[in-house]
Amino acid sequence: MTRLLTLFSLILIGGAEAQESNAPESETAPTPNLTPHVPEDPHLRDQREDLLEELRRPPYSIDDEQVLAAIAATPREEFCAPETSRLAYENRPLPIGHAQTISQPYIVALMTETLDLEPSDKVLEIGTGSGYQAAVLSPLVDEVYTIEIVEELGEATAEKLERLGYENVHTRIGDGYRGWPEQAPFDAIIVTAAPDDVPRPLVDQLREGGRMVIPVGGGFSQELYVLEKEGGEVKRKSILPVRFVPMTGEAQEEHRD
Repeated sequence: MTRLLTLFSLILIGGAEAQESNAPESETAPTPNLTPHVPEDPHLRDQREDLLEELRRPPYSIDDEQVLAAIAATPREEFCAPETSRLAYENRPLPIGHAQTISQPYIVALMTETLDLEPSDKVLEIGTGSGYQAAVLSPLVDEVYTIEIVEELGEATAEKLERLGYENVHTRIGDGYRGWPEQAPFDAIIVTAAPDDVPRPLVDQLREGGRMVIPVGGGFSQELYVLEKEGGEVKRKSILPVRFVPMTGEAQEEHRD
């Protein structure tokens, strides 16, 4: 992926309901701002440098420098709970309340790298959580649309993303199983909660040739897959075993039925 490092400016959509922008679509996608984030706390600064080196080395072997630059440019401490912020750059998931977690940096980097993103892409994220994954995606693509089912968490995260200046991240509170149909098709979809099966509405909202990365399975038996859409159907490839929080709402109702 080739990217120029400049500022971009789009419109943030916050709150429970999506709003449409009246601005004309640009023929040229904005290019990302990957200015490295430098934590003020020296302890966090050292952790951040160690994390980036760890992600480059085996067994992780993240080699997309644009993804690594996006990780470096994202202040993970801002997306952690206050009591765990000093652990922000350790390569592990952390609790954020509401029975949710902020994902391990390696998993965020891997899922982002797997999508093979372009600067003009429009991405749908299911499961906003604390906003960290959306923040990492933000400088790499044109627009990010992200949905959170937990209202209190979604509202707090929307305010945080706005405060931190992620102007091309559009937020919605609701059940992500049905996606965001009025904004479809999406060039890429990333799912950060595990359904038992891939939701058909998400497949339908993925453009032809697009990619989806999604954990699938229940309990302790989940697999991370990358899906590529061809002829309206998807080809599925396993990446590695994972453990995500389960997708709630309609995904659970479908399983009970």
